[in-house]
Amino acid sequence: MTHSTAVRIVDSADVSPDAVIGDGSSIWHLAQVREQAVLGRGCIVGRGAYVGTGVVMGDNCKVQNYALVYEPARLGDGVFIGPAVVLTNDTYPRAINPDGSLKSAHDWEPVGVTIETGASIGARATCVAPVTIGAWATVAAGAVVVKDVPAFALVAGVPAKRLGWVGKAGVPLARDAADEAWVCPATGDRYIESEGQLTEESA
Repeated sequence: MTHSTAVRIVDSADVSPDAVIGDGSSIWHLAQVREQAVLGRGCIVGRGAYVGTGVVMGDNCKVQNYALVYEPARLGDGVFIGPAVVLTNDTYPRAINPDGSLKSAHDWEPVGVTIETGASIGARATCVAPVTIGAWATVAAGAVVVKDVPAFALVAGVPAKRLGWVGKAGVPLARDAADEAWVCPATGDRYIESEGQLTEESA
């Protein structure tokens, strides 16, 4: 295990010696971090959370209590994974093969969820791999994501559908009646919508 003295791993956590944990990260009670997982600097893995083999997380990510981050998930910097979130990794899950034999690790091909910088996944949401959650998007609590989510999108429901847009502060954006731009009430940042995508307005 590669880490500095600034890393905090409580005694009841199960962290593989082959995991790489970035400076200033904390692994809390009963969490499990598997072999070859790579966590960036300043990450928090909450009580009972699971980080699968080879999962890669950027800096300053938060994986809340009892979240399940199955390999081969990829998380950018500043990603928030709420309590009891599930990131799946099997498109056609079965316990057994057609002949009735128990499936082994060699009988299926893992597929991953990709979550880009700053995005948030609300409590008990499920992201069904393979999907990509765009930067700064927000997935509402309890949502089931089965298709890619654009950057800055706010999605909710089963299956998840876009309800609106959010800015980097996570607050829903409001439409500026004067010029049709989207504006963040918290920061004043402005965004332009075009063909179902949102981008920051250039200065």
